[in-house]
Amino acid sequence: MFAVTLAGVGCHAQVPAGGKLSPEVARRIEVQIRSKSNIPPNYDLVFSPLTKSEIEGYDEVSITFVSEAKSSKPVLFLVSKDGKTLAQFSKYDISKDPKSLVSDAGRPARGGPATAPVVIVGFDDLECPYCARMHAALFPGLMERYKDQVRIVYKDFPLSIHPWAMRAAIDTNCVAAQSGPAYWNLVDYIHNHAGELGGEQKSLAKANEQLDTLTKDEAKRQKLNLDAVDACIAKQDDSSIQASTKVAEGLGVESTPVLFINGEKLEGAVPVEYIYKMIDSALTALGQKPPAPFVPAAGAPVPAAQVPQSNKPGN
Repeated sequence: MFAVTLAGVGCHAQVPAGGKLSPEVARRIEVQIRSKSNIPPNYDLVFSPLTKSEIEGYDEVSITFVSEAKSSKPVLFLVSKDGKTLAQFSKYDISKDPKSLVSDAGRPARGGPATAPVVIVGFDDLECPYCARMHAALFPGLMERYKDQVRIVYKDFPLSIHPWAMRAAIDTNCVAAQSGPAYWNLVDYIHNHAGELGGEQKSLAKANEQLDTLTKDEAKRQKLNLDAVDACIAKQDDSSIQASTKVAEGLGVESTPVLFINGEKLEGAVPVEYIYKMIDSALTALGQKPPAPFVPAAGAPVPAAQVPQSNKPGN
């Protein structure tokens, strides 16, 4: 860690005048840090005065690594009051409900009502084969198992490696603006037939044409405002997709598929029992009883975790 922090950090510990850290303890700390972190010998360790720590029995000391004109950012350590233990710890804010970190607002929902105890937010790419695999695993099994306990929404995260993924995201949103069922019907169909789009030649122009036709046909079936849908398809405004992508990147999403189950992140096309386990845990944390433990059927196929688990740029 220090080698990275120092970017390149000698010889003796320098205890500030009036500091409470004794030269003996400072020396023991220096030897320990140098032996564990391979600090270059041309770097000095400069100790701050001790300050009170939130951890009972410990004081805080900051150490700066200095060499000629180079200086690291101070690194905070804990020193026990008896001078026998050096420690570090990470502090995290857990005051917020993780469920609130990923919003499902404004998206077509499937499953339970807005008051459902568990909300699953998925970042989806309609051309991603691993997304299609997870999509197939989620429906209808998840709905049958949890019924109104779980509410599902998808957000868009089309990858640049998929030529028609952006078009698919825009087109599905064109019907989503008027009808949740139309959106989900279209998403179901595209995920189930993605390999057929573009024909044998995998023509992008043909795939785009097919997507537009599928979208218009679904709009007709659902008796939507066809003029509005046609105008939306023609415009191909990707601003909402870009906004969704920005949200995903802020959450550390780099590949697809990714699910957030009441805020807990799950990446890759993993076996469905992993998803069930996380949902059960979320329900238990809320004081709700989950269904009976899931038992995979005998002779079930090889779990998805044993094959490539995600689709991301470069894969």
